[in-house]
Amino acid sequence: MTIKRMDNVGIVVEDLDAAVALFCELGLELEGRMPIDGEWAGRVTGLHGQRVEIAMMRTPDGHGRLELSRFEVPRIASDHRAAPVNSLGYLRVMFTVDDLDDTLRRLSLLGATVVDEVVDYQGIYRLCYVRGVEGILVGLAQELDSRISA
Repeated sequence: MTIKRMDNVGIVVEDLDAAVALFCELGLELEGRMPIDGEWAGRVTGLHGQRVEIAMMRTPDGHGRLELSRFEVPRIASDHRAAPVNSLGYLRVMFTVDDLDDTLRRLSLLGATVVDEVVDYQGIYRLCYVRGVEGILVGLAQELDSRISA
């Protein structure tokens, strides 16, 4: 076996507080927040002299994590927040939720909007994409077929 597990997915944001609030509203838990800098960090990323604040978010089951990063130095190199989902290298994260309508209602209070519409996929899932704060694209799925979660 080559890998043991996936530790996290990283998302670069401009407003770390708003991104943390969005993912907390989805049910992720803030594990911790800290600055990352120093010579070692630049050797890992290739961005020598970097200063970054990160927030590590954990899914309720404890198996998945999101690392939200706000770069102080160097400045943001490019902005893909308004890019369509078929853009090369574009990032989307997807979660299964208990109640899609309630989740959408709560996220809308934080400014998230449904990208197009909520769809029923063959009576198995109700799903949609939402754009949250920072333009983050989040997929949401509610299981309709009880055999899926069994």
